[in-house]
Amino acid sequence: MIDKSVKLQKTEALIKELLIEAFGALSDPELRGLTVLDVDCSRGKYNAKVFLDEAGMSEPEQNALRRKLRKSQGFLKQYCAEASGWYRSPDFNFKFDDTLKRKTHIDDLFKKIEAELKKGSQ
Repeated sequence: MIDKSVKLQKTEALIKELLIEAFGALSDPELRGLTVLDVDCSRGKYNAKVFLDEAGMSEPEQNALRRKLRKSQGFLKQYCAEASGWYRSPDFNFKFDDTLKRKTHIDDLFKKIEAELKKGSQ
């Protein structure tokens, strides 16, 4: 029997590839330039969180892109369903991933702490 987590990981990888292709097929240059970092699917494949690279975008720019993504959701779902041969494609919930920004911020904090500790020990 196939392990469900492996099956789910394959589904997530396929959705990621299909979304990258679908973004390339869109006419909007802002949406074509988006980078899909990861996809997290629910077990039933009905919902998928799609993590996008924020690429230094401001909050208003991210909100504008989210609105465009919601408007193009029908096309994206249809593209994924047709390309994969599935009867139904999941509903996409797009999120901008700020993990890299948070990691950089934490690294900077550790550098400041290290510098202060060096000053204190001298």
